[in-house]
Amino acid sequence: MAEAQDQQDARSADGELDAQDAQDKPIKQRKNGLYPAVSDELAAVMKSGWADTERTGLTPLPQASFAAVRRAALSARFPGERIVVPAGNLRTRSNDTEYPFRASTEYVHLTGDQTQDAVLVLEPLAGGGHEATAYLLPRSNRENGEFWLDGQGELWVGRRNSLTEAEQLLGLPCKDVRKAADTLREATGPVRVVRGHDAGVEAALADKVTAERDAELKVFLSELRLIKDAFEIGELQKACDSTARGFEDVVKVLDRAEATSERYIEGTFFLRARVEGNDVGYGSICAAGPHATTLHWVRNDGPVRSGELLLLDAGVETDSLYTADVTRTLPINGTFTPLQRKIYDAVYEAQQAGIEAVKPGAAYRDFHEASQRVLAEKLVEWGLLEGPAERVLELALQRRWTLHGTGHMLGLDVHDCAQARTETYVDCTLEPGMVLTVEPGLYFQADDLTVPEEYRGIGVRIEDDILVTEDGNRNLSAELPRQADEVEAWMAGLRG
Repeated sequence: MAEAQDQQDARSADGELDAQDAQDKPIKQRKNGLYPAVSDELAAVMKSGWADTERTGLTPLPQASFAAVRRAALSARFPGERIVVPAGNLRTRSNDTEYPFRASTEYVHLTGDQTQDAVLVLEPLAGGGHEATAYLLPRSNRENGEFWLDGQGELWVGRRNSLTEAEQLLGLPCKDVRKAADTLREATGPVRVVRGHDAGVEAALADKVTAERDAELKVFLSELRLIKDAFEIGELQKACDSTARGFEDVVKVLDRAEATSERYIEGTFFLRARVEGNDVGYGSICAAGPHATTLHWVRNDGPVRSGELLLLDAGVETDSLYTADVTRTLPINGTFTPLQRKIYDAVYEAQQAGIEAVKPGAAYRDFHEASQRVLAEKLVEWGLLEGPAERVLELALQRRWTLHGTGHMLGLDVHDCAQARTETYVDCTLEPGMVLTVEPGLYFQADDLTVPEEYRGIGVRIEDDILVTEDGNRNLSAELPRQADEVEAWMAGLRG
C-alpha cells in the first residue's frame, strides 16, 4: 500500500480537518514526510478541475425493503424510546494500518449498509412509531482538502456515496455522521444503544443509557435474526454454492498442498471467497493429519500428507455479509483407509440422524441428541466405552471424543443469534425460516492413551447448513457429497 508520508497533519483537536489550516497557511508536515508543506498555489490547484460524479436514479439495495420490515419490528418492540445502532469504526492492526472494516451485524441487518463510522438512529415520534435516519460520512470535502490530505479521504481509500446517493440505496433519510454526537447528546427521554462498536457514540450517550436496557436491545436484535426472510435465505444459499466451489478448488490442488502446507489450502479457498464474495466468514480451518483433532485449528501451517485426512471447515461470506459454514473431511490421496472409513461412516450416520431431526415443531435440541446417540452407540460398539449407550449419554462420557455441540444458528454471523435468550434459542421449537448447522464429529487426540494406537491423530467432522422448511428441511450445502463412496468418486473426478 502507498505510504502515508504525504498526508498532512491538518486535524483540529476534535479530530476533524481544520479548513483554516488546510487552506490559508502552510500545513505542519509529518515528521517522516517527503513533501514540503502545502503551498497556497497547490491548495488552489487541488480544489479545482474535478468532474461532478454525483449519481442519480439509483436502485435500492435488494435488502432495503427487508431491512425496513426489520426496523418496523424494532420500533414496535421499543415504543417511545430512541434506538441507536452504530456500524463501528476502523480497528488498528499495527501502527498506521487497519484491519479491513466489517460493520456490526446489528447495523447491517437493519440497514443493508456497510460503511464505517455510520450510526442508525430511530427517533420516537409523538404519534407513535419511529423515524429512522442513517448518519453517514458524506463525500470528502474538496474545499478544505480533506479528500487528499486526510488518511481516510477519497484519494486514499476510494469514493464514498453522497448522502443523496445513500438515501436512494438504503431507502431512508441520511445525514452527516459528524453531527450525530451533538444530536445524541441533546436527546431526551429513554435511549438504548448497541454497545461495543463505537466508543464516541457511547460517550455521547453515557448519561442517558443503562446497561440493563442496552442488554435488552442486544437480545432483541439477536432474536430478530432467528427466522430468516427470503432475502437472507437466498444469500445463505449463494454462500453455500460458492463454498462448494471453493471446496472443489481445494481438491484440485491437494497435490500442490502436499508440496507446501495447509496454507496452500487456506489460500486456495480464500481466493474463491474473495472472487465470489466479500471474504471468508470466519478463519478457515485447514486441518491435515492430527491437526484435525483440534477443533479450531486456524494456524494452518502444518504438512499435508498422503494417507492422512484433511478436515476443511470453511465458508464464503457473500457481499451482503451472510456466511456459509461447511465442513468436509477428505482423504488427502482420494481414498479412505478401512479405519478412516469406519470413523467417517459413524460420523456420517450421526449427521444423517441429526439432519432428519430438523423439522418444524421439533425441539432445537433434538438434532444434537440424535447425533450424540449414534456416536455413543458407536463408541460402545468399538469397545471404547462401557455400555449401554443410555448410561454413556446420561453421564456424557462420549464427550471425550465428540467434544462440542452438534450445531448452531447461522446467518450474518457464523454463530448467529448468540445473544438470544436460552428459551428462544437452545430451548426453542424449530420454525420455518431458521437456518442451523448440523456438524457432529469424532476426535481422537494424538496423545490419547485410552484408544488403540491406530485411532490416535484421526479427526472427522461433517457439517452442513440446514434450512427449516414448512414440511421438513433443505440442505443448503447439499451440492457437496457426504457419503464416503460419493466423496471418493467426487475427488477422483476433480483430480482426474
